[in-house]
Amino acid sequence: MQQATLAIIKPDAIKKNIIGQIVRRIEENDLAVVAMKMVHLSRKMAESFYYVHRERPFFASLTQFMSEAPVVLMVLRGENAISRWRDIMGATDPAKAKEGTIRKLFGESIERNAVHGSDGPESAGFEIGYFFSAVELVR
Repeated sequence: MQQATLAIIKPDAIKKNIIGQIVRRIEENDLAVVAMKMVHLSRKMAESFYYVHRERPFFASLTQFMSEAPVVLMVLRGENAISRWRDIMGATDPAKAKEGTIRKLFGESIERNAVHGSDGPESAGFEIGYFFSAVELVR
């Protein structure tokens, strides 16, 4: 089943200058990048995006981190894109991620783990619409 998912290259990965290495892994796994842009999220934008986590103890540190430097936002499309992107990313905790996954290779901690991906079709729809208009999606 063809799907779209949101992918974010987080501030820690931007600071490490590994955007290309992450995009290469996406493309090597037959996911198409159908929209991409770099933005510097304001704290308010990060808080709105991560609103579902507002009651969690990590909400303040997460939104601070996500607004401390630019991020690269992408829409990926392909067969089972949501689960495939999550497999490529690896477990949220880099220490528990499988060898060869992005988070194992580049993540520092549960929060500073290089990338974000939608966790299901409903969140993918919300997340893609939060950052991209329909005219920005090229396929």
